Amino acid sequence: MALTEVGMSRRKRGRKGEASAPASGRDDGGREPGRYSARRKTETILRLLRGEPLDSVARELGVTAATLAQWREQFVAGGQGALKSRPADERDDEIQRLRAKVGEITMNNELLLDRCHRLEAGLPLASRRRSE
Repeated sequence: MALTEVGMSRRKRGRKGEASAPASGRDDGGREPGRYSARRKTETILRLLRGEPLDSVARELGVTAATLAQWREQFVAGGQGALKSRPADERDDEIQRLRAKVGEITMNNELLLDRCHRLEAGLPLASRRRSE
């Protein structure tokens, strides 16, 4: 039972330390994101989004709850940005015009290739030739 009491008092001190140590939290907060890869952060945030308690995940990883909350906000903001569709602008008209032009050029090339094959085979052309 003595071990349980010691463990409880350490937890209580840890909670007080987290609440009363904003200056040291800022120093550690600058380094915390650098210790975890993007993959590990993603796995952690997915755990939170699936319903695991923030406090228990923070204790397990040794990071502050504020850090995990910040990671979660960044993760969600990135997801929202990825889901946004690009608004239409003047480039869309230009893209459509250029695609039509590529289609026209492709058809002309196919017709010219057909004419070349007919000439090589000695077959008559479908249209008259102009003399220059």
